[in-house]
Amino acid sequence: MTSDLSYEGTLREISTESGVLRYHEAGDGPPLLLLHGSGPGVTGWRNFRGNLGVFAEHFRCLVLEFPGFGVSDDFGGHPMVTALESVVKFVDALGLDSVDIIGNSMGGGVAINYAIAHPEKVRRLVTIGGIGKNIFSPGPGEGIKLLQEFTEAPTRERLIQWLHSMVYDPAMVTEELIEERWTQATDPETLDSARRMYSKVAFSMMVKAMEASDAPPPWAMMHKVKAPTLLTWGRDDRVSPLDMALIPMRTIPNAELHVFPNCGHWAMIEQKEAFESAVLAFLRRKDAAGRP
Repeated sequence: MTSDLSYEGTLREISTESGVLRYHEAGDGPPLLLLHGSGPGVTGWRNFRGNLGVFAEHFRCLVLEFPGFGVSDDFGGHPMVTALESVVKFVDALGLDSVDIIGNSMGGGVAINYAIAHPEKVRRLVTIGGIGKNIFSPGPGEGIKLLQEFTEAPTRERLIQWLHSMVYDPAMVTEELIEERWTQATDPETLDSARRMYSKVAFSMMVKAMEASDAPPPWAMMHKVKAPTLLTWGRDDRVSPLDMALIPMRTIPNAELHVFPNCGHWAMIEQKEAFESAVLAFLRRKDAAGRP
């Protein structure tokens, strides 16, 4: 197993007309694009560093850092919109014919939108929570509300409350985790970007815009996903509760759902071995014609 993958040793960058995109690269084989979620102090490296060694044994892993989260340049605008733009630019800049994608939370939503717009570019798709629509649970979920409160007025206590909402096991919220998240989350440019997405004003404006628009909401477009899709979910997710999986599970034509017990929003971290096993089996499975 590749266990000596360092931050500096895997870090790469590529220039686009909108700014510099940074990413981590490890392994050889078919390209596997890993897209991180949102939230205070998040980066692609922090979301996936623990999984990189396992996946890099089979794939050329590309962990993209979205614009506006403190690693790649900030493209301006709404970070969720520029995230999709950055995936288009990144895949094209590297000359990739097609990719497998693992998307965590917001990264899963970005991956689905990319797969709908560029079906020929996505071979297989894995999401980790964060998509769909609340059916039985109130929305937004507890974790989103805590995220909004932190974004409005950042304090260490609010960061700790949000981190606890992300996991099933509170022991995972270590001082090291708190410190690295706090440092990144309170960087002025990163905080400004977060407020464009998660301040109460920005969130309210987004909801009103969706209500006033004739365009279908994202959850109503998932039937357009062509790629075989594995939906992964923590049974105890307090950010995007499990009932949110029902619409994507039913409407994505070739979707299957794997639920991890004793697991919050970070399935790839909190149920690391089980997550890696399920995802590798899915990505390496042969299709009906016997092709990998």
